[in-house]
Amino acid sequence: MTDTRKPSLAGLVPAHPREVAFGIAAAFGMGVILACQSRINGELGQRLDDGVLAALWSFGSGWVVLLILMALLPGVRRGVRQLLSTVRLPSLRGDSALDRDAGTASRPAYRLRWWQCLGGVCGAYLVVVQSTTVGLVGVAVFTVAVVAGQAATSLVVDRLGLGPAGRTLVTRNRVLGASLALGAVALAVSDEVRTPALLLLAVAPALAGVGTAWQQAVNGRVSATATVDGNGVTGALVAALINFTVGTAALGIAAGVDIILRGLPSEWPAAPQLYLGGLCGVAFITGAAFIVRFTGVLLLGLGAVAGQLVGALVLDGLIPAGDAHLTTVTLIGTLLTLVAVMIAALPTRSVRP
Repeated sequence: MTDTRKPSLAGLVPAHPREVAFGIAAAFGMGVILACQSRINGELGQRLDDGVLAALWSFGSGWVVLLILMALLPGVRRGVRQLLSTVRLPSLRGDSALDRDAGTASRPAYRLRWWQCLGGVCGAYLVVVQSTTVGLVGVAVFTVAVVAGQAATSLVVDRLGLGPAGRTLVTRNRVLGASLALGAVALAVSDEVRTPALLLLAVAPALAGVGTAWQQAVNGRVSATATVDGNGVTGALVAALINFTVGTAALGIAAGVDIILRGLPSEWPAAPQLYLGGLCGVAFITGAAFIVRFTGVLLLGLGAVAGQLVGALVLDGLIPAGDAHLTTVTLIGTLLTLVAVMIAALPTRSVRP
């Protein structure tokens, strides 16, 4: 049977509902992984008393893993070559030109600008914030703050069509969900009003959420561009490799300045689980780059948010980080955020631009 669905503005056929459902389920699992990464990087940053070095380890170890995969997988190497040649080409004007390239075996679906390969900078910032704030505010408050920034920004990113799924109309439910998420983060951190320094730390994860929405969009485009012979997994691995290369370079510069000013830590912790943050990051970035073409940035964020919330509540409930403990206000704020993302996922009529 001929597929009559119209191509999206990005040159892709809209995803089947089952693909979208699979994408959201996968995003949930990646959200749980991200909550674990937050705890790991936060604990390592506390033990070292240096969040920048902890972030550099997380990104650098993930980068090494991806370099090994590139050496072992010829498809990834071909994807890297295709991506580099595409970035060097002049950008085409108009979506119709992009659509003519889509679906061909020898030419990528997108022409990328160089700045669309810089999503790793936002990832580097997120990991630094993980390493410096989670031990103080806890995984739950950190997650709610990231959710607020990501949910609001995803509306704009999807509306502008910055991701590979093309433009997604803004709906009343999406606006309502994003607004409720912003109110929920204010409630969740309200217990910290008496300590302004910690309240300020909750703003940093929110800004990281803003960057994460843009990062997921451009990483999705990198993945689609680097896909060779229809193998989306290798394209996603290329996107992760580019992301970790850029992030590691940015963190390397920051760590150099940090070492000059503060010196190296006196010792590194012996617990091996504190060095698994990079593997968690590889799993999350690769998975997100693969499924964003099916779900769009907002739905990808919603699925990941649900997983983050569940993982964060379990971690803060069973293994509190430092002096951070679950409070009734934090629990209510987190649950309200979950309600917010569920509302945003409901279909409704779009708001006229």
